[in-house]
Amino acid sequence: MREQTATAEALGPEDAKLVTLARAARARVGAIEGAAVRDQDGRTYAAATVTLPSLTLSALQLAVANAVAAGATTVEAAAVVTDSSTVDDRGYAAVRDLSADAPVHAATPDGALLGTLVGPA
Repeated sequence: MREQTATAEALGPEDAKLVTLARAARARVGAIEGAAVRDQDGRTYAAATVTLPSLTLSALQLAVANAVAAGATTVEAAAVVTDSSTVDDRGYAAVRDLSADAPVHAATPDGALLGTLVGPA
């Protein structure tokens, strides 16, 4: 798990929307985490953690996979809503596969920003 390194800050409306989408994805299925990403065209993709006997994906991994499956080539920003104070390394790496410097915001289930990660995995 990746520790948060940035202090909480106010988000712009587009990044705040990602937190809202991630919260909704998490709540919809009662998942451990929810995540959302925005691609180069401004399209958003939300997902929740998947835990099956044969498949486990973090919410962020699945949100990035959904974006790529829809044709995204770049991620502008991402958000993860979690009870943890960390962002999983594999999800963070998936964002970095598409964008070296896209911010990844982490928030609590009530939407309070924990921090923002930017930079190499």
